[in-house]
Amino acid sequence: MDGNVPPSLIEALKKQRYHLVGKHSAVKRCRWFYESLIHDRACYKQKFFGIKSHQCIQMTPSLFYCTQQCHFCWRTQSGDLQVTWNELELPNWDDTEEIAEGSIRAYQKILSGYRGNPKTDPQKFQEALDPRHIAISLAGEPTLYEPLGELIRAFHMKQFTTFLVSNGTLPSALSSLSEEPTQLYISVCAPDEKTHRKTCRPQIPKAWERLMETLEILPSFKCPTVMRITSVRNLNMSNVEGYAKLVDRANPTYVEPKAYMHVGSSRLRLGYRNMPTH
Repeated sequence: MDGNVPPSLIEALKKQRYHLVGKHSAVKRCRWFYESLIHDRACYKQKFFGIKSHQCIQMTPSLFYCTQQCHFCWRTQSGDLQVTWNELELPNWDDTEEIAEGSIRAYQKILSGYRGNPKTDPQKFQEALDPRHIAISLAGEPTLYEPLGELIRAFHMKQFTTFLVSNGTLPSALSSLSEEPTQLYISVCAPDEKTHRKTCRPQIPKAWERLMETLEILPSFKCPTVMRITSVRNLNMSNVEGYAKLVDRANPTYVEPKAYMHVGSSRLRLGYRNMPTH
């Protein structure tokens, strides 16, 4: 692991069942991976896009690093758990192939725990032995990882589809990707700059202007694009007209509003009452 990261954080993440890969990447079991194997339930990506939940790897190449500290984020941020580190002090990046192979090995280790579970669907378990999808979305801001396009290509060469989720604050990194993902998500969790500062707590200057630049270039992507809005009660659910203007500006393929869920380290920052009731 990167020397900038406190050992106590590493131990905390392991207890939270993060499977660390190299110095700065990780894989974690998605709730819907479990639900699919045990209860025959799937997430929206299966319903809308045909991505089978039990064949999906949830990973990040930038576990400890982000340009924002969003209140609603489930990840452990600097200052949580009485642990601090510089989220913008970037490491020497690991090789893309090492991350790709390490992520697959971590997934296989997670899957092995279901082999002897009598509740595991045997057919789905066999399918899960051959994962087909990568969600680059677990934690941190993936566009901080400089060879991100090469990592996406490494997964594509292994016949994976890829969903990339970004907060949009690094438009130059997105526009210079050497390979586009199968689908690109941009988190737009505020209708205006004031709400963005309050909700997303950017750690870099001109974050709102950078996000607006990303929305401007979104139509230039060949892959399907998604504008994702995490709605937090009493924080960012006003000014609906502002959101509508941003949708018009970005012209995404899809708009995905989702409710904030009171899970992970977000429970240190928000209350149960912040989950929308409708």
